Amino acid sequence: MLLINNTNTNAYFNLAMEEYFLKNTNEDIFLLWQNENSIIVGKNQNTLSEINYDYVKENNIKVVRRLSGGGAVFHDLGNINFTFISCNDNSFSDFKKFTMPIVEALKELNVHAEFSGRNDLLIDGQKFSGNAQYNYKNKVMHHGTLLFSSEINDLSNALKVKPSKFQGKSVKSVKSRVTNISSHLDKKMTVLEFKDYLMDFINKRDDNSHFYELNDKDVESINKLVEEKYSTWEWNFGYSPKYSLYNELKYPGGNVEFSLDVHDGLIKDIKFFGDFFGKEDISFIENKLRNVKHNEYSIKSALEDVDINNYFLNCNIDILVSGIMGAK
Repeated sequence: MLLINNTNTNAYFNLAMEEYFLKNTNEDIFLLWQNENSIIVGKNQNTLSEINYDYVKENNIKVVRRLSGGGAVFHDLGNINFTFISCNDNSFSDFKKFTMPIVEALKELNVHAEFSGRNDLLIDGQKFSGNAQYNYKNKVMHHGTLLFSSEINDLSNALKVKPSKFQGKSVKSVKSRVTNISSHLDKKMTVLEFKDYLMDFINKRDDNSHFYELNDKDVESINKLVEEKYSTWEWNFGYSPKYSLYNELKYPGGNVEFSLDVHDGLIKDIKFFGDFFGKEDISFIENKLRNVKHNEYSIKSALEDVDINNYFLNCNIDILVSGIMGAK
């Protein structure tokens, strides 16, 4: 088994790294990695319905789609992520097989963790690890989070969204009570000390394990995957299933309701309602936005030559776009 203790904290790079090793090696792999503040959404989720758009924007939080299904998770540097890539393996959906080494490692520290439900690890009934899997040819990639000293308030705020805004067939995240591993340790350690401990524990379990460091070719290939996929709007937002968005916004000129249908990341239909005033017909704006990407940049570009105040009195482009994006 190859052991990779990755030190890169860029979420785009790290999700691309998983795919790169999954598809370009024939050895079993164990990876440990961390992301700076980011939200990782499941492959089958509608990204906008899982995030608190205002909070994510204000705090420059990266939003990245992963290969595996399941729900959205928040990462910060108080969280450690682990990945097992297992070759010639038909154990897809066997979550316990891949989480038991983590449970055993924690027992060595006198922390009594347990596998629970479909894909979670718990301490005293509180979740500290969510897990997901992806099957590729004859391989299984299993990855999970390990909340060690994460900012729980940031986690809650980043993922908090009004569920009634969005309707569609995407997979919804399940909210759970969470805890940090560090709160249950007899002897205090830092997150990096715990990361090193975990890598050492896995190493000792496998007589055939050896450490591997990314070389220039690896990094070049991973960065290419970042550029072409993991940093793109098309993958992280546009890949979302078809969905509808309904939002209400109160601004100095009145109230406006937004109703959108989005397919393949494009606004296929949009309607505005409300008690706002305007001297021009609002259908002009609606027509300008059809078949435009549902993101801030594209919407602003489509309306850059339009005097918004002619259609929404006492409004501006930033207010209008925030409402279209589902912000409060």
